[in-house]
Amino acid sequence: MKIQILGVGCPKCKTLLANVEAVVQELGLKVEIEKVTEIQEIVSFGIMSTPGFAVNGKVLSAGKVLTTQQIKDLLSKVEE
Repeated sequence: MKIQILGVGCPKCKTLLANVEAVVQELGLKVEIEKVTEIQEIVSFGIMSTPGFAVNGKVLSAGKVLTTQQIKDLLSKVEE
């Protein structure tokens, strides 16, 4: 599984990344976490506001900082 954080490095993007890293560590997941910071690449995902949260190239959230519980909920749906 590949998780992508879409954002240029703003405080909200950093918070989302920290929340994702906490969930991955807590659940012991073997995933790749990638920070996508290039504007052109972020736009190619079709989002207009950051931070964005994508799993395996599919955007699951944009424009808000997800809580750790929201991240767990989204990841559980991906794994099904």
